[in-house]
Amino acid sequence: MAIMAGVPRTPGPGQVPPAHLRVTNQDREDVVEHVKAAYAEGRFDKFEFDERLERAMTARTHGDLMPIMNELYGVQVAPRPASPPQRPVGPQNMTESSERLGGALAHLLPVVGFPILGPLLLLLTGGKTSPYIRRQALEALNFQITVVGASVLLSLTIVGVVLVPFIWVAAIVLSVVAGVSALSEGNFRYPMTVRLVK
Repeated sequence: MAIMAGVPRTPGPGQVPPAHLRVTNQDREDVVEHVKAAYAEGRFDKFEFDERLERAMTARTHGDLMPIMNELYGVQVAPRPASPPQRPVGPQNMTESSERLGGALAHLLPVVGFPILGPLLLLLTGGKTSPYIRRQALEALNFQITVVGASVLLSLTIVGVVLVPFIWVAAIVLSVVAGVSALSEGNFRYPMTVRLVK
């Protein structure tokens, strides 16, 4: 079959696509599956997993995805220097603001009476489309599960009953700090948290 002059040919199986070529949703999902498998094998810790997952889900070109695959399987082609991510301008800034707001809500809804339901709701809605909201909601959800579990266990002892109010005050303070951090694109990690939900 003849190829028209000047029209780039789609890479065949086993061929590495050009770094500038735009990725499809399927390309992103394939890399996400490799990252999940590497995490399950213990090759990444939770922070590294979240960081690579976010990079894969927000990749625009194959040049964005290749460094992740090279970290997993070795350098297959001469890596091209990755350009720093460009700050979107115009209407896309609204999306970034809404993601930061969603991330902050995941931490702040427990303060107003929705300890587990608030982060879970954000995880199941905004977390499906935004890696940032997903990361913040997971952190908030795991912290709230830890606080509720600790409160139940401690209330079985006399000393624990005295400690429970202090734990809840500390949880409120930490949730507010995490919410403010999420608004400024921070990566707050709650102390002494059992991270059951991945």
